[in-house]
Amino acid sequence: MSKDSALVRQWLILKMLSSRHYGITVQEMAQELEVTDKTIRRDLNTFKSVGMPIEERIRDHGQKRWSLTHGNGHADLSFSMDEALAFYLGRRFLEPMAGTLFWEAAQNGFKKIRACLGKATLEHLEKVAGCLHHTTVGASDYTRKIDLIDELMEGIEKRKVTLINYQSLGATEPVEYEIHPYGIMYHRGSLYLVVRSTDHGKILHFKVDRIDQAEAQTLAFEPPEGFSLEQHLADSFGVFQGDGDVAVKVRFLPPVVRYVEESKWHASQKLSRQHDGSLMAEFRLSTTEEIMRWILSFGRNAIVIEPSELREEVREELEVLLRDYSREKHGTDPRSVASHRRHRRPSTDKA
Repeated sequence: MSKDSALVRQWLILKMLSSRHYGITVQEMAQELEVTDKTIRRDLNTFKSVGMPIEERIRDHGQKRWSLTHGNGHADLSFSMDEALAFYLGRRFLEPMAGTLFWEAAQNGFKKIRACLGKATLEHLEKVAGCLHHTTVGASDYTRKIDLIDELMEGIEKRKVTLINYQSLGATEPVEYEIHPYGIMYHRGSLYLVVRSTDHGKILHFKVDRIDQAEAQTLAFEPPEGFSLEQHLADSFGVFQGDGDVAVKVRFLPPVVRYVEESKWHASQKLSRQHDGSLMAEFRLSTTEEIMRWILSFGRNAIVIEPSELREEVREELEVLLRDYSREKHGTDPRSVASHRRHRRPSTDKA
């Protein structure tokens, strides 16, 4: 992972301050991280401004050394027993960070918790942990994209224009885009980059898995005033974003009613039971592309009522699926099926 990123560099500085019991000089930190003294002092000032417990002390021979303010070289963090147990049990949910600098730090933290809990407590915890399982079906693996994510974070943090090579799902070759990276979101086991594309003149979402190169430039950009990821995604049913204002109404049949009622699918959702035992679900969205996939996942137990355009799209999708299954059943050449699929409506979102 590159040390040039402010995020990684500051993380490493904190690690040095935590491990050097007698402190460390600005010059030593600058030499180890291969940056200037000025860069280190700027990072230290950032830590102080946000309340990090660090200080500069004059040691032997008038040498100034930086350290955490606590005598043992560590921040005075203490947890109640239930807090320590909760962190320990939650360690498996950090597995998507495996292979990163942050995963290493988390593992060290868990080792310290284990050392404090005792054998009997740990045996009990392992039994409890066996009752909890985090599925990773379809989850992305980013252990080989650490440097790339680091470069993207550099662009986000410092608001730098960034160049990326992105190969969309239907493309045969990657394409270079100039982007203004606004942030990263985590959705269904994968990371998505929210950007303003200068090539398209609008905000797009790029799946990080499909980015093979990223390079933050020296030119800076300013995001729209008041922009926030939460507000930007408020009308999205996941990661797909549109410019519309669509009222969606879906009737769910009794076999899936309880399942739908158990979860919060969207901030705008309104669920109402019907006299026949079905459930009417209403949403207000900017686009219907992703909710269509969700509706199809319920098969015969979900029927689109509104809008008529979405109802027609679902019907066409089911007809194509039925024809594909019929072709396979009768031994039709798979190439004709593939050709048919290439003429279906393409996705309009980079995600």
